[in-house]
Amino acid sequence: MAVVLRLSRAGTHKAPFYHVVATDSRKPRDGKYLEDVGMYDPTRKPELLQLKADRVEHWLKAGARPSQTVSMLIKRARQVPPAPPKA
Repeated sequence: MAVVLRLSRAGTHKAPFYHVVATDSRKPRDGKYLEDVGMYDPTRKPELLQLKADRVEHWLKAGARPSQTVSMLIKRARQVPPAPPKA
């Protein structure tokens, strides 16, 4: 089974919202997936990107191949330092 990290679309017409998922490459885009590892909302200003870094690393070490878009999102998430927790 070839595992890929890719986007799964959710949301409504003209208001896309995406889940970053680990799934079998033979499954359809919005089909059953193995694990939800994050979310991406391009409609917000600034864009909302939340990834479970430990789970993304787990899947990459296990041999999962990220799609081109997810690869770009992972690089972007690694560059931005996490926000400090609110008191």
